[in-house]
Amino acid sequence: MTNEKAIFKGHSNPDSVYTQRRKQLSEYLKKQGLGSIVFYDSQGHRESAIRYLAGLPSDAVLVLNADGTCVLVPWDIHLADILADADYIIPYTQYDRDLVKAVCGAHEILSIPHESRIEIPPDTPYLRFLELVGEMSTYHVLCRKHGAHEQVLKMRSIKDEYEIECLRKAAQITDEIILILEEHIRRGKIQTEIDAALLIERECRIRGCDHTGFDSLVAGADRSFAIHCFPSYTAGAYPGNGLAILDFGVVYHGYTSDVTITFVPADISAKAEQQITLVEKAYNTALELYKPDIPLCKPAQAVHDIFAAKETQMPHSLGHGIGLEVHEYPVIRPSISEDEVFKPGMVVTLEPGLYSPETGGCRYENDILITETGNEVLTHSRIIRI
Repeated sequence: MTNEKAIFKGHSNPDSVYTQRRKQLSEYLKKQGLGSIVFYDSQGHRESAIRYLAGLPSDAVLVLNADGTCVLVPWDIHLADILADADYIIPYTQYDRDLVKAVCGAHEILSIPHESRIEIPPDTPYLRFLELVGEMSTYHVLCRKHGAHEQVLKMRSIKDEYEIECLRKAAQITDEIILILEEHIRRGKIQTEIDAALLIERECRIRGCDHTGFDSLVAGADRSFAIHCFPSYTAGAYPGNGLAILDFGVVYHGYTSDVTITFVPADISAKAEQQITLVEKAYNTALELYKPDIPLCKPAQAVHDIFAAKETQMPHSLGHGIGLEVHEYPVIRPSISEDEVFKPGMVVTLEPGLYSPETGGCRYENDILITETGNEVLTHSRIIRI
């Protein structure tokens, strides 16, 4: 194959964050006796690890060998020429836009010895797995849950300086949008869920964001009882006469924020007021436990106990990692092993919430950076009384 198709030298900066990340992963491959690791990103199978390791936002195949050299096969060669950091960058058209051909070709270019153990994504569909095994019969193809791909998720959970800088900027923009939302709601300039959602979209783009982190969840008083309202927003009244939730995030240079505001009208029931009090107490209690070396389960258990004492419970986890994706490793819930602890560099959400068809929903969510000495609250979402 290499005799018939052109090989393009890429542009890999030895001092880039991408090269350093690939080097770290290659050391893991060596220790595990792996010859290579394969990633692919396409419609229906999104894989943020390619952006993490090579800088390209989407649609590509990436193969990394145990000495840290990589081949990137992008769908859009022009975008890759501008954004990607890789040793070899080869257009997908060289392989007839065929994933298996691209993976095989990358292994030829990297001269990965036959009989090597190569690892493909654990969520690879079975028929594709069989196709890869058939075409790469001289290799030992591994498709497993607890392998090198899981190691990448753990690497991504500890943010480097560049990632933290991006997340700080996303948080700053998020805070600015929260202030605009509050002002517009107080002045009656937001009347519907659509108004709020489109304001977020417009303001994040004005401030240089890539896009929103996910479909903004805008739930007026009659829909806020749902953890994640469906549809995500409607033409219904917002905020309405009761508890109203707004869950959104913005993406800056690939990295997303994730916050939830609850808007509270002047007149609410005693039950709704108790709901707010419990959520605020849970948030403040848990924040004190978001510190290095504390087990992830501890703040989640503390929140569970606060709610259980009032004969209620939270129907979702207390938080999760954020970064290139809105839900990343780790997850924070009572059932997590005590061996799993907060580590400096993690950026995680803290989002206690309670929901009732009678009173509506209340969620209080911010993004928290775990530091060497404690934590730093990056965003400043809150329960807003209007």
